[in-house]
Amino acid sequence: MEPAGMEPAGLGTGTEGTEPAGTGTGTEGIEPAGMGTEAMEPAGLEPAGLGTAGIEPAGMGANGIEPTGLEPAGLGIAEKEPAGLEPAEMEPAREAEEPPGSPALPAEAPQDGPPAAALSGEGALPGRERERGRRGAGAPGSAGRAARGRARRAPGRRSGAESVRRAGVTVDSSKAKTSLEALKISLRQLRWKEFPFGRRLPCDIYWHGVSFHDSNIFSGQVNKFPGMTETVRKITLSRAMRTMQDLFPLEYNFYPRSWILPEELPLFVAEVRMMKDSNPSWKPTFIVKPDGGCQGDGIYLIKDPSDIRLTGSIQSRPAVVQEYICKPLLMDKLKFDIRLYVLLKSLEPLEIYIAKDGLSRFCTEPYQEPTLKNLQQVFMHLTNYSLNIHSGNFIHSDSANTGSKRTFSSILCRLSSRGADVKKLWSDIISLVIKTIIALTPELKVYYQSDIPAGKPGPTCFQILGFDILLMKDLKPMLLEVNANPSMRIEHEQELSPGVFEHVPSPVDEKVKVAVIRDTLRLMDPQKKKRKDTQCQSSEQAPGASEEPPDAAPGPEAALPSLFLKQVFPKYARHFSYLRLVDRVAALFIRFLGVKGTTKLGPTGFRTFIRNCKLSNSNFSMAAVDILYIDITRRWNSMGIDHKESSNPGMCLQAFVEAFFCLAQKKYKALPLHKQVLSLIELCECRLAAVHGKRLVWGCGLAEPRRALPAAGTAPGPGCTGPPQPHGHRVLRLQKSSQLRALMCRDRTGS
Repeated sequence: MEPAGMEPAGLGTGTEGTEPAGTGTGTEGIEPAGMGTEAMEPAGLEPAGLGTAGIEPAGMGANGIEPTGLEPAGLGIAEKEPAGLEPAEMEPAREAEEPPGSPALPAEAPQDGPPAAALSGEGALPGRERERGRRGAGAPGSAGRAARGRARRAPGRRSGAESVRRAGVTVDSSKAKTSLEALKISLRQLRWKEFPFGRRLPCDIYWHGVSFHDSNIFSGQVNKFPGMTETVRKITLSRAMRTMQDLFPLEYNFYPRSWILPEELPLFVAEVRMMKDSNPSWKPTFIVKPDGGCQGDGIYLIKDPSDIRLTGSIQSRPAVVQEYICKPLLMDKLKFDIRLYVLLKSLEPLEIYIAKDGLSRFCTEPYQEPTLKNLQQVFMHLTNYSLNIHSGNFIHSDSANTGSKRTFSSILCRLSSRGADVKKLWSDIISLVIKTIIALTPELKVYYQSDIPAGKPGPTCFQILGFDILLMKDLKPMLLEVNANPSMRIEHEQELSPGVFEHVPSPVDEKVKVAVIRDTLRLMDPQKKKRKDTQCQSSEQAPGASEEPPDAAPGPEAALPSLFLKQVFPKYARHFSYLRLVDRVAALFIRFLGVKGTTKLGPTGFRTFIRNCKLSNSNFSMAAVDILYIDITRRWNSMGIDHKESSNPGMCLQAFVEAFFCLAQKKYKALPLHKQVLSLIELCECRLAAVHGKRLVWGCGLAEPRRALPAAGTAPGPGCTGPPQPHGHRVLRLQKSSQLRALMCRDRTGS
């Protein structure tokens, strides 16, 4: 068992150059987890009267930061604690740097009791001497008996060494790839155990660099969701955003108007021609992005639909064409975008965190609005770091306020000095992130149930996403794309001579990315819940004992800065829950998939859905249901989109959503689309709950058959009431109708 204070072999304590900027002094300045400054708080989204306690993420400790050094009562092994590793000798931590805009929350109130002191006495002795001391001198004397009595009377009380000593969290980093260096620094700061070459035994956390494709993981946590790479591809993202724009056009106006190539090329040409005819002064610019492209590969600008490069590759490599944002916010006459890191901590229930700082990537040539002459100047129009690093004007800087890559907080400082409403800007960004995740989760849930079916062993998942956001002149944020695998490299390549490069540390990258990875791991700490459960049991057994003895040394997390990630959902769930209509449609889709491990709905499953929800009638027969299924499924399968089961000709989720919208429009013609869809969802959920309730009644034996009634025309026998029934007809009577109602209500609420 690895001592908590020891680091993995070969990993030193770290030099000054590897420590992230912004880690700072003591524990007195540590704020509760989720500590957003007022600059982070979204205007109009904070529930009234919510104090600092209301900012604390669900599941955090009373002080917001859970000490990682604590172990369950009685499990510490003081004899094995190596000397000289006490946390009291650690360099005091500094307070995390806050985004600008407003002062930080007040510091945490000091706890009762004396401050934690360095370990002394028995805790400082070598292991064998401590053991000899406990077995020898202290045992026969009255002092030894008194000590044992105190230990029996206070089972929750632990020595300083025992509070530090616990089984460390294990992390498999064998597939970390480009994020490896930032991950190593984070693990050293957390004092967790790393397995860079894997491990035969299961680990607590598996850190993958690209995607989740490992069927050999049956437990623990993985930092990738299955299907995330497919879900955030440009075409899939554009389709999801278009669906939400159809339902809620005003709420989703932060995503540029998009068309899918090649199947929507005629539609794109027709719509542009129509808009130009209605407004002759409109001179748009469009940007073409390959579906599977990254790092700026294959992106180009056009002024007219006829300029699209119709080559053979457009068929084999679909693309998205979007309206280009011609009036972005400039800084030093340069165009820039923002990379914000978002943690999707849980899919069900949905839990989202946003990093309090990000990166700003700058172009390397002064910006001019697109013309036919400058359309090809990528260093002016494209903010991709992988492109601009090859420009002669690219500036590598160790300062967060200068250079071609800066922190987002430095941009906020300059905007705030100009009188901009930074608080509202953060509010708009948080709203954009939550709405985008809501648009993506339906497709993600289908992939998740396919790779990790309910009831089978498998890991839980979380993932860090990279949101690329562009600010317009009026400070309105616009979503460019979402990256499933944002780069976590904390160094850059510098060309010393032609073809000769060296890796140079990037303090700006390290400051942000190490904090994101480290605090993601802190939030996903698998032993946090175990420690809380143990503390609760200890407090029940010994109500008079305090959770932390006065002589306990602070755990490793006490030396860390406050959390760099802020919870935004479910904190603001009540402001966005009405948008989750497609989520409920996806739940219906998954319910009728039938075979676990599939992502497409067959014709039998679709007919069962129609039949159980009682959606067919004289005007919409089952034959019409089959025609609807065939038409929509055939069209979606002919698009050639790279679905997980391309060989399966069934109905994908997006096709099912289109069919569901069609049914809603047929049934509720007088309502707007989002109310049509909501009405049909509620109808289906109610009828399915009734069907499920009846099945539960039969399965639980809550119904009993009445005896056969006399034939028609004969008098009812003794004890029989009501009209005569045909001979042999058996009538079912519910024993307790309240039980059926309870089952239906419970099914409707999802419990």
